[in-house]
Amino acid sequence: MGDQTVDISLEGEYDPERHAGLYGIQRLKAMTAVLLALLLSVLDYAVANVALPSIASDLHSAPSQAIWVINAYQLASLACLLPLASLGSRIGFGRMSQIGILVFLVASAACALSQNMLELTLARALQGVGGSCVMSVNIALVRFIYPHKLIGRGIAINGLFIGMGVALGPTIGSFILSVASWPWIFWVNLPLGAIAFILSSMALPETPKSSVKTDVPGSLLTILSFALTGIGLDSLMHGDFGPGVVLSGGSLVSWFLLLRWQKGRAEPIVPLDLLKRGPFLIACLVSFFGFVASNLYIVAMPFTLTVAFHRNPATVGLLIAPWAVGTASMSFVVGRVADRFPASMLSSIGLCVTACGFLLLAILPEHASNVDIAWRTLVAGMGFGFFQPPNNRAIMVTAPPGREGGASGMLSVSRLSGQTTGALFVAGLFTLFPHPAFICLGAAACVAVLGASLSAARAVFKAKVVRKTI
Repeated sequence: MGDQTVDISLEGEYDPERHAGLYGIQRLKAMTAVLLALLLSVLDYAVANVALPSIASDLHSAPSQAIWVINAYQLASLACLLPLASLGSRIGFGRMSQIGILVFLVASAACALSQNMLELTLARALQGVGGSCVMSVNIALVRFIYPHKLIGRGIAINGLFIGMGVALGPTIGSFILSVASWPWIFWVNLPLGAIAFILSSMALPETPKSSVKTDVPGSLLTILSFALTGIGLDSLMHGDFGPGVVLSGGSLVSWFLLLRWQKGRAEPIVPLDLLKRGPFLIACLVSFFGFVASNLYIVAMPFTLTVAFHRNPATVGLLIAPWAVGTASMSFVVGRVADRFPASMLSSIGLCVTACGFLLLAILPEHASNVDIAWRTLVAGMGFGFFQPPNNRAIMVTAPPGREGGASGMLSVSRLSGQTTGALFVAGLFTLFPHPAFICLGAAACVAVLGASLSAARAVFKAKVVRKTI
């Protein structure tokens, strides 16, 4: 019987020298470079989402097909995240971010020049690869920019800018669509991307590089596994059961081969070593459920506002903006306490508030005013902003030195897999029901409650571990 307890958050598992962070103007410049690259990818996602009805109309596509403008970006990002995070550990996190910015800019021009849905979908997939380069190492860079004792604050600022990007996206998208055609939502990426690339070249810190050789077969199997899973599930959601079953079956085979190949490797692309840690796995699952809930709302809401509430495109963007304003504002607030209070408490509260906001929207009558829609959306966004930073911090601090890239990649995987799953659910509901708007909101509330319950269970899990060690 010992007199000490084990802290399952593994707060002490860091290298004081490796994770010393930057200070003063160096930290400011480096974090600005990281945030601009992040804003580039998030802003484009939010802008494209608002433009879905216009794109579907202009390219003569059904809403369920237009959702692939979002899905192609997310699926390409998701499939490439872990291989790119692994590669970033070898070439340097800063260099990987710079490559991503360049790919993103080329793909943005291709999106703007697209003449049909196939071209736009392929260009969006390439854009997703560029975004994946940035997102795969984003939090890993924050881990080296901020000292360990302030990592929660750095992650919260990261979340604040994600919220700003989502907030600015609908407003910028609505403004562009009111004065120009939808291709201009992609042209606006070019000046921001140029600034982000220049600053990242000058300010990002040099990070330790892994000496482990690149696992090419593992990388290809990872991309294939995620791609087959996403496309297979999408086919099933659209009622194409033949191709859906074949692709889903192929994904199971691919996952089996991947996990068998990765077994026993020192730095596996799919971080099995990290996923064996209970706190890390639970935090990733909580993130997954949170983003499933958010995308059930985000992807469906433009159609909900257009069809059910009869709002024009400019108004749609303004009514979605309170979600991001709430997310951004609460990310800033919770950043002050994320390093002092457990994620099991903070994230559970946030997801419960988000669920309440979704339910309040789901019970609105079709003649509801803009104010009625906006304040409920704000409540949901505030809850989501309260949930993210503590949970993201819980993911990063459980990674031992040398595995920051794997943890950063899994953080983004949990987010993007949740977003992709949410978007696929929306596509399925649009296929099954003629007017599924309020069904999507109800489903979003249920998934948020599920995430909150899992987050709260961390406190019980910790208590059990502590009792076993006394």
